[in-house]
Amino acid sequence: MKEIIAIIRPKKVIPTKEALEKLGVPSLTALPVFGRGKQKGIATELEIDIRPEVLDQSIKAGRRMEYIPKRLFSIVACNEDVDTIVETIIKVNQTGEIGDGRIFICPVDDAIRVRTDEQGDSALL
Repeated sequence: MKEIIAIIRPKKVIPTKEALEKLGVPSLTALPVFGRGKQKGIATELEIDIRPEVLDQSIKAGRRMEYIPKRLFSIVACNEDVDTIVETIIKVNQTGEIGDGRIFICPVDDAIRVRTDEQGDSALL
């Protein structure tokens, strides 16, 4: 089993969720998060109006935003499903622009469904 952690743009949550549902991904956890990559934050990521002169002043002064809003998806999947899930997340979220996100894949030792005590892959389905 693997955990797929994807950090994506907020406006890509619904298309990503719909694509994963079409794949048959049974569950995921989504959280609002704040962060920044090596670009130190991009004001244009926000869906708010920033007066052009204010944005220009900020860029000229070398100032960037501390953190920008993103969404974190956590999906635990069977090993054989990981590549398909990752490819789907990339397909939906890749724009070629800075800020498209990151995907991390981590090993999971075990999973337990609390209600039934099922373990391993059967706890995921």
